[in-house]
Amino acid sequence: METGQLVFSNYGTLVCATLVLLLGRKLVEWISPLRTYSIPEPVAAGLLVALGTLALREVGHFELKFDTSLQTPLMLAFFATIGLSANLASLKAGGRRLVLFLAVVAGMLITQNAIGVGLATLMGLAPGVGLLGGSITLAGGHGTGAAWGETLTTRYGVQSALEIAMACATFGLVLGGLLGGPVARFLVGRLGNKVPGFDAAKDAAPEGFEQPHTVRLITAQALIETVAMIAICLLGGEVIARWLSGTMFEVPTFVCVLFTGVIVRNLLSLVGYEVFDRSLSVMGNVSLSLFLAMALMTLRLWDLSTLALPMIVILVVQAIAMATYAIFVTFRVMGSNYDAAVLAAGHCGFGLGATPTAIANMQAVTERFGPSHIAFLIVPMVGAFFIDILNALIIKGFLSLPLF
Repeated sequence: METGQLVFSNYGTLVCATLVLLLGRKLVEWISPLRTYSIPEPVAAGLLVALGTLALREVGHFELKFDTSLQTPLMLAFFATIGLSANLASLKAGGRRLVLFLAVVAGMLITQNAIGVGLATLMGLAPGVGLLGGSITLAGGHGTGAAWGETLTTRYGVQSALEIAMACATFGLVLGGLLGGPVARFLVGRLGNKVPGFDAAKDAAPEGFEQPHTVRLITAQALIETVAMIAICLLGGEVIARWLSGTMFEVPTFVCVLFTGVIVRNLLSLVGYEVFDRSLSVMGNVSLSLFLAMALMTLRLWDLSTLALPMIVILVVQAIAMATYAIFVTFRVMGSNYDAAVLAAGHCGFGLGATPTAIANMQAVTERFGPSHIAFLIVPMVGAFFIDILNALIIKGFLSLPLF
């Protein structure tokens, strides 16, 4: 039967994304389990829309097509605000805990690949298929999955590696947004009265990303300056990414944008210019929310049908392993306190999905239970910058094993 189509332009897609965010807010207000388990608003509504488009396609033989050309600029703008928020003094304050969290993350990357390769081998699949169901797509996301999928096909003979990678990354993105909240809720419940809550005087006008719904007083001039800085980061990141392309130092563009943001922020500090963090957080939260709404509402859930039963088994085990690791390793190593619980939620987000998912997970927790400045300092830098370097080294380490 022929399938009909409705194509949305980039403006139509933007309208849909804003409606998804408004729907998400209402869903979280109306459905208590979503609040109880701190499910991010873009995840709740975006996944509902994705399920609706799946049903429309499979039952009604009608497909919705969205123009996602704005999705990448929104993602890059978000990472630019992360970089612009990172002054060297605050990074130094992260110190020991930043290094500790890096070690925790590295441990999970190794665990994911060990699980993937081990289960694939037991089920008679090529070890490379196990890597695709490991850190390549779960911690790496769609971009890393696409890059390594091509390598695994051409150099290691893994058939349909790109299709498997895209499906696994989609699965991870969904689970990353759904698991973080319940994990944090469980850990916060164990803390009892050790949860900070909100101090009305102290948290009236928070900076950063902890409470995206809080009113922040900004001016048009401050907003223009912020847009200018973000534009500089996007341009600088694009130029750096082009320079590094094809070299051993090649990294995704968003890493270059984030790095440019760090440089711009600290150069401005040296000349005495103070970045207006309230304006920065508003722009960052807007970019993040719209990006996540677009990413989730445009998920091609029917691509998951390409996952055979063995791959589904691997990914389900990976999701259970991530939640278990976050509870028993991430939480304990990072101090068994409220900050550690928020970090665990963030780790679920980028350990299975992507850094924006991690931030959304943490925002859903801190909106309800109180701020965690250290978590919002550590997770963006580790999830957006260091993890790509760690992941590449660990993947190459596994590919050097005799199995391959």
